[in-house]
Amino acid sequence: MDQYFKSYEELDIHQLMLNDKTRVLAYKNAIFNLKEKFQGKTVMDIGAGSGILSIFCAQAGAKKVYAVEASALAEAIEQVLIENNVQNIIQVIHSKVEDILPDSLEKVDIIVSEWMGFYLVHEGMLDSVLFARDNFLQEDGLLFPSIAKLYISPCQLPSMYDFWEDVCGVSMRYFGKEYRKLKSTKPDVLQINQDDLLAEGKLIAWLDLKCISVEELNLLGGEDYISVCKKDGRYQGMCIWFAVGFPDGSELSTGPHSEVTHWKQTAIVLPENIEVMKDDPIAFKLELRRDVLNPRHYIMELIMLDAEVIEHSIPCDCCLIKCVVIRTMLQAQNAN
Repeated sequence: MDQYFKSYEELDIHQLMLNDKTRVLAYKNAIFNLKEKFQGKTVMDIGAGSGILSIFCAQAGAKKVYAVEASALAEAIEQVLIENNVQNIIQVIHSKVEDILPDSLEKVDIIVSEWMGFYLVHEGMLDSVLFARDNFLQEDGLLFPSIAKLYISPCQLPSMYDFWEDVCGVSMRYFGKEYRKLKSTKPDVLQINQDDLLAEGKLIAWLDLKCISVEELNLLGGEDYISVCKKDGRYQGMCIWFAVGFPDGSELSTGPHSEVTHWKQTAIVLPENIEVMKDDPIAFKLELRRDVLNPRHYIMELIMLDAEVIEHSIPCDCCLIKCVVIRTMLQAQNAN
């Protein structure tokens, strides 16, 4: 069995996810808000885990739910179904969805899955959802969630910097510098305060799960971006978060401005502190490229760019002279 699936046999992981009420209730509310869409319908739950999403679907009125789970947890789900008296509605399939023969199951009306990993695509489980979409979902079927968005913003990281300034009266700045060098080699998962965001979040990827292909997931981002600082501060890293949207219009966000989730946020740590002022532009390029050797992981590359060289949006709110001139001209035209 793939080590990835073995890791999900640990009950500690499922307690962490089930204890994430923001996550669980987002799915439950989205399902129950559209109960009429589940009445008498057939549903597939990809990566059923503890089975809770499958049970929500049964409670919402589904006539049949296929709970697809590749790990040995599939046996435990059977017992949970009996506990909740839904064993006649939910059928557990102990398999990877890719190993299920397309002709062995009827087409389903709805696919539900909690596939998101850190920075949205870590673990590569979305590939399995798209396989199920292409092979098992009715042409007009629904996906829960149906869209996904990835955001980034320059930020302050006081936990990476301030701690080392004074450790019980002793300066440890050198250790802090070495610590940040180490941390800057790979993304870090931590909770970032919304007050430490230096700019509005930039949307760097928008995924429509109804039509996106697996190949399109191999590279996310890759464009030049300008973020305009909304306050004075210290540019110490990049904060990355995601949001997913459901067919009822609701959204589950993992941003610093939202309720805390077990995903927290993903930070790219800068080894050095950069002082910035309100209206300063921060230019960058971020690429998330699938790791060829480990397709469930992504290689993340942040490139810092020269804000005076790259093209800005029009109008741009930054303090560069060219942007100030353009804003002034546009304001004068609008006044006329």
